[in-house]
Amino acid sequence: MKLEIPRGMRDIEPEELHNINYIREKFMETTCLFNFKVMEPSPLEMLTTLEAKAGASISNEIYSFTDKGNRNIALRFDLTIGLTRFVATRRDLKMPVKLASFSDVWRYDEPQAGRYRYFHQWDIEIYGPFSKESDAEVIEFVSVFLKKLGLNVMVEVNDRQLIEEYIRQKLGVAEEQIMPDILRAVDKVTKKSLSELYEEYKDKINLSTLQHLVDLSSIKGTVNEVYSKADLKGLENWSKVAALMDSLKSRRVDNVRVNLGIVRGLDYYSGVVFEAFDPFSELGALVGGGRYDRLTHAFGREDIGAIGAAGGVERIMMALKKNGILKHVPKQMVYVAYTSSIIKTSALGIVSILRNSGISTDYNLNAGRSLRKQLDDAASKGAVLTVIVGPEEIEKGEVIVRSMSDGTESKQKVNELARILDRMFH
Repeated sequence: MKLEIPRGMRDIEPEELHNINYIREKFMETTCLFNFKVMEPSPLEMLTTLEAKAGASISNEIYSFTDKGNRNIALRFDLTIGLTRFVATRRDLKMPVKLASFSDVWRYDEPQAGRYRYFHQWDIEIYGPFSKESDAEVIEFVSVFLKKLGLNVMVEVNDRQLIEEYIRQKLGVAEEQIMPDILRAVDKVTKKSLSELYEEYKDKINLSTLQHLVDLSSIKGTVNEVYSKADLKGLENWSKVAALMDSLKSRRVDNVRVNLGIVRGLDYYSGVVFEAFDPFSELGALVGGGRYDRLTHAFGREDIGAIGAAGGVERIMMALKKNGILKHVPKQMVYVAYTSSIIKTSALGIVSILRNSGISTDYNLNAGRSLRKQLDDAASKGAVLTVIVGPEEIEKGEVIVRSMSDGTESKQKVNELARILDRMFH
């Protein structure tokens, strides 16, 4: 039998899982700071629920199948959909609701370097208010979280309603049916040339309009800088962007700017949108988010709005490594070795004492190993100190503590060992 896993999947080995858990730890710290409640949405959803987010075409990008009850279901491709479904069906919840999640997701994308069909994602959402303060709260969370990780990112903000208003009033485009195509074209400006965009959209968007969109998408900076470069006079939604930036300034979020080229690709976004970039890498957006009131409305809750952000954990991990931030530092560990099987019971008692005192401890599981082989085992496992249990020492209530770095040894009392080792580590 050939042992293999499905294409695009992988086993997560100890060091990578350690790094994922490190990011999870910083995420959980930030959720506590902002009082987000952490939950786990169902990994399985009805296919129709997922299609409500991005249309029927999404079925090509997710793991969907028919279950034994002949129901069309699918693995979640993000965490937003499950959190939104949960809130939409719980009319007993008091608004606003601030939820967060950190878990695994699945997408049926084409596997490539650093990109798998199974990966991890973190997500935060605020449901209820249709306000700039909710928008600012989510953006501030993103800034604080990434700073906790040691990343100096730039958060770039825009508003889809502003761009739609600009297209209607400044470019004279009145056909609502082509607005989604125009916004998708804007989303691709940084990825494709003008000629490539024209070739893709020539049946829907004229060249002059595309050129205006390309020029508009290049404008970024402070509120004053953007207003001086773009023809935004008379646009109602510009005041919303300016007010949001003022709110962020009052929150001391200093790594944020307006970027008129940020629109996000999914059609359900309905207002503020933003992405966070690491200026020192070419990984693309580490975080993306925005207001998506259309989704809560599609789920039958026109009484509540929604704003959220999400990030791929593996992509953030790559950014941390590129910046030399993420370094695997194993927990300091003690190894207990014994010179004779006669005193193995005493050695195991010491292992338990140390573990119950919160000290990471390992020992020889293979019977009959010599002391030399046990010391080699301790070195291979990265032990900092080895506690050597010998018959003469144990009769006196003592053990030998050996430094694995320089080989120096000292005798210590068993009843004081945990305290002494803890002091040696710190």
